[in-house]
Amino acid sequence: MKNRLYFDVSRNDTATKKELFEKIKDEKNAIGYYNLPDQDISSLLAYAASFDNDIEYIVVLGIGGSSLGAKAIYEFLKPRNGNKRKLVFFESTDPVSISYITAQIDISKSHFLVISKSGTTIETIAVFKYIYSLQSDPGYYTFITDKDSPLEKFARGINAKVFHIPSNVGGRFSALSAVGLLPLALCGIDIKALLDGAGQIKESFFHDGYIRDILLDKALFYAKHHTVYHINCIFAYSETLKYFCEWYVQLWGESLGKKQRHSSFNVGLTPVGLIGPKDQHSFLQLLMEGTRDKSATFIKIEDFKDPLIISNISLQHLESLDVINNIEFHKLINMQCDATFEALKMQEGIPLDEISIQAVDEHSIGELVYYYELLTSLVGRLIDVDTYNQPSVELGKTILKDKLEKSKAYSLSFNKQLK
Repeated sequence: MKNRLYFDVSRNDTATKKELFEKIKDEKNAIGYYNLPDQDISSLLAYAASFDNDIEYIVVLGIGGSSLGAKAIYEFLKPRNGNKRKLVFFESTDPVSISYITAQIDISKSHFLVISKSGTTIETIAVFKYIYSLQSDPGYYTFITDKDSPLEKFARGINAKVFHIPSNVGGRFSALSAVGLLPLALCGIDIKALLDGAGQIKESFFHDGYIRDILLDKALFYAKHHTVYHINCIFAYSETLKYFCEWYVQLWGESLGKKQRHSSFNVGLTPVGLIGPKDQHSFLQLLMEGTRDKSATFIKIEDFKDPLIISNISLQHLESLDVINNIEFHKLINMQCDATFEALKMQEGIPLDEISIQAVDEHSIGELVYYYELLTSLVGRLIDVDTYNQPSVELGKTILKDKLEKSKAYSLSFNKQLK
C-alpha cells in the first residue's frame, strides 16, 4: 500500500505524535482487534476443510459489524477469485428482502452462520427463527458469538458448532476475527494472505515503518480540523470496493460520532463512501464547488490483472473519441481517478490524500481494512471519544425491546378479552 497526503501537516507536532503513539501502544494490550493479524487460524481452516462439497451457499445471518466486514472483503475479491461457494447475507428484517433471498438459495445445499456478539441481536434472531422453522437440523448451523452468551447456550443445547468472538473485539472491528474469517474461508478465500496484509500494516505502524508517520499525520490533521472538515469522503475507483465503503461508513460513524469523554460536547466525523467514475456524475460537483467542509481520500488499484481493451473501432459522429481506442480499461479508470484528483488539487481548501493498493487480492484488502481500523482508533483518541462503545445504538435497542414487550402484553390482554 502507498499513501500520499496532499494537505499541510504541522512539523511542530512531534511531541503530540509521540504521546499518541504511546497511548495506542498501551491500548493494544486491552483492545483485541490490534492483535488479530497474529492469531492462530488452524481451527478455522480445519473446520472449513471438513465441509461437504455439496454445500453451495454459505449464508450469514448477521447485521452491522457481524456482516459488513466479511461482505466488504468477499465482494472485493469475488470478480477475481472464482469462489468455491456463494456467500449470501441476511442483514435486514425487511420481509420482501427475506423472502427474495430465501427464494434465491437452495436450503438443502446451504450452511448458515448465525453471528451475534451479544447473542441477543433482535434482527439476527428474528431471521434465524424464520430460517430455523424451515430447517431445524443442527448440522445446518454454525454459531459465532461471545463466550457464554445466550446464543451459545442455545447452540450447545442443540449440539451445534460454536466459534467465539474475543471479548475485547467489538463488532465493527471484528472483520479479521472468526466473524469475517470463517465465512470467507468457507468460500475458498485465502484468509492467511488476508491476515498477512493486515500484519504488514501492523508491523509498519508499531515498528517505526513508513505507515506510522502517514497515519499519525493524517489522524492529527483530521482531529485538529474536525469542526471544519467534518465530512470525510472515500472516493474509491473500483466497483469492487463498493461494500468496503459501506463497512467504512459504519466503522467511522459508529466509532467517532460521540459525546466527548471529558466534556459535554457532541463531536463526530461524517463518512461518505463514493465509487468512481460513477460518482463523478453525482457528488463531484458538490465536492468541487460546494461548502469547504469535506476532505477526500482517493483509493485506486495499481494492477487490476485484467487485460480488457477498448475496441479499436471508429463510430460515425464520435470520431473525436477514437483517442480511447486500444487503451486497457484498467489504465482508463486510473486515468479518470488521476484526472479527478488533479482537478480537485487545483481548488482551494479541499484536503486530499491518495491510497494505492497493489491488486484485487487478499493481501491488499487485508492492508486496507487494518489501515482504516488503526486510523479510526487514532482519530478517536485525538477527539477524546470512546471509540469502542455505541451508547446511542444501545439506547435504540432498549426502546425497541420495550415496544416489543408492550406489544406482546397488549396482544395477550386483547386475546383474553376475546375469550
